[in-house]
Amino acid sequence: MGLRFVVLPHWKAPRLIVKIPLPATINLQSTDTDKPRCSDINWVIMDYLVSEGYPGAAEKFAQETNLPGPVDNESIRDRVRVRSAIHSGKLKEAIQMLNEIDPDILDLNHLLHFHLLQLQLIEIIRHILAKPGGNPAAQDFLPAIEFATTQLAPRAPTDPAYQQALERTMALMIFPPEKMGPEFKELLDVRLREKVAGDVNRAILESRGERSEAKIRQLIKARAWAETEARSAKVDLPPYVPIGLDAADEVNGGANAADGDAMMS
Repeated sequence: MGLRFVVLPHWKAPRLIVKIPLPATINLQSTDTDKPRCSDINWVIMDYLVSEGYPGAAEKFAQETNLPGPVDNESIRDRVRVRSAIHSGKLKEAIQMLNEIDPDILDLNHLLHFHLLQLQLIEIIRHILAKPGGNPAAQDFLPAIEFATTQLAPRAPTDPAYQQALERTMALMIFPPEKMGPEFKELLDVRLREKVAGDVNRAILESRGERSEAKIRQLIKARAWAETEARSAKVDLPPYVPIGLDAADEVNGGANAADGDAMMS
């Protein structure tokens, strides 16, 4: 059987490459020798639980699998508290906790700081729009305008993307929710909280010298990338090969995550 080589980029060291031989045709019928060891699978699961911030589940999983438990549960719980605050829309509280963990994170990561402040502005506007009556008056938006003026407007001139993001966010005060276009509705989508919370989680891990992404996410991206390369090389594959764990979103999102395009497009 002829072999083709697929070169995978190494995320941590771009100059390194890993060559994986691919057969000209691929047999999707797995054999016992193809199956990963249970210990390897357990390690990947444990790595995910620790990286994503699930200390309770990690402790229980460690007991059931005889794996070493998390070394620093309090560090994980710090990340959980920040994540919970962001998921609840309590951005002021989340920023305060993040500064207590490491003030250098926001001092050095201006994009992340802008995204947190932008989300805080969105939450202020969301609260105003949710008031009884459903038709807020102009003066009701004064807290949002004041926050935007003091916290976001001074940052806007430093980057055209900041300016565009601020303008889009301020437009939420102009249109009633039922008349907003998709580009504005996505700002009010609670999934934006999850996206920002994920960015913050990675930033905390990086500040502590830890890997910023669970290994399973890297494996999914590598697997999806390898499938794309295999199809480009005319390797015989079924029309659809399921990946799982929303891998398509992971691959597409991964390309933009580092640049923070989701909130600025």
